[in-house]
Amino acid sequence: MKMFTRVLAAAGLSLGLAVPAFAEDPIKIALVHGISGSSFEVFSKQTHTGFEMGLEYATGGSMEVKGRKIELILKDTQFKPDVARAVLAEAYGDDDVLLAVGGTSSGVTKGLLPIAEEYEKILLVEPAVADSLTGPDSNRYVFKTSRNSSMDMQAQALALKPDENLYVATLAEDYAFGRDGIAAFKAALDGSGATVVTEEYVPLKTTDFTAATERMFNALKDKEGRKVILIYVAGGGDPMGKIQAMQPERFGIEISTGGHILPVLPTYKRVPGMEGAVYYYYEAFDNPINNWLVKEHQKRFDSPPDFFTAGGMAAALAVVKAIETAETIDTEGLIAAMEGMTWDTPKGPMTFRPEDHQALQSMLHFKIRVDDNVDWAIPEKVRIIEASEMNIPVGRTN
Repeated sequence: MKMFTRVLAAAGLSLGLAVPAFAEDPIKIALVHGISGSSFEVFSKQTHTGFEMGLEYATGGSMEVKGRKIELILKDTQFKPDVARAVLAEAYGDDDVLLAVGGTSSGVTKGLLPIAEEYEKILLVEPAVADSLTGPDSNRYVFKTSRNSSMDMQAQALALKPDENLYVATLAEDYAFGRDGIAAFKAALDGSGATVVTEEYVPLKTTDFTAATERMFNALKDKEGRKVILIYVAGGGDPMGKIQAMQPERFGIEISTGGHILPVLPTYKRVPGMEGAVYYYYEAFDNPINNWLVKEHQKRFDSPPDFFTAGGMAAALAVVKAIETAETIDTEGLIAAMEGMTWDTPKGPMTFRPEDHQALQSMLHFKIRVDDNVDWAIPEKVRIIEASEMNIPVGRTN
């Protein structure tokens, strides 16, 4: 099992600086993410980058909170539930971290919830999405800075402007992210008059969407009204391209999907004018934190930040504010500080809902614009969907 440990120091200084014997012990934080074994590892790497940049921003480059150094310990879950549970237990036990941040896959992260409860230490969920991570099987030690499936789908539903003339077929992957997402989408349509005519679930890593697409075509083609295939797939396989190649326009069928990371957005050039919703796009938010992130990320990596980068930064900013404001730097002190806490992020303020510890936040309604001088399709801002516009169900209530 491959473990990674490193100590963060101020920007521009080398890692692993010796701490004088008289100094207080460092504050240890574990990043528990899959960094090998899946195409999702790019999400983990973006989160890691954003978390480090968030710590730098929040501490003014000192990498210290309340006079104590921050030590960041990296754990590779390999996207395997048993490995993830083992490395989180190791972080809480052997490494004695104050808290952990993770994971990437919703399915893997669900297995981490009872480990946090067993060790009575905080697990800050980022970037996994599923509603169930703050649901009935969660616990008081779990907080979540990442958006959830209900936010994705309520924002997506608002972008579709649903009414009784809308008919939708859905395509999602058959695991927690996909099933929670479609359940949330159906809930978001309640009362609008719109109809979900069929739900298709495909295995992870699916590359052939032919059969599922034909079933969706058959369910939609004879409907009178607006007909849409909604794609909610986090992995690869290019479902949008495969479906488009089967010419849905023959039946008057549109494609709609949420935004994606920058490496995937070139495929969106095939759907100019498509509207949807996304967690973050770097050009859509104008505030000091996002302006710093965009400028620094471009300077350091010769590219703008992606949305998992913004998510990692939001998590780090939450951690630093919690430590700064907690009366005691321990689990109970942090829980007291974090419940109901509002803090600033690259996409504006977020607030941890006291009931289930989900961070309430805005979403971006976009319309795809194609610019030949830009490598990817641009999810241009239509408007910001504020948290107050979305009725996000409360998960854990005990």
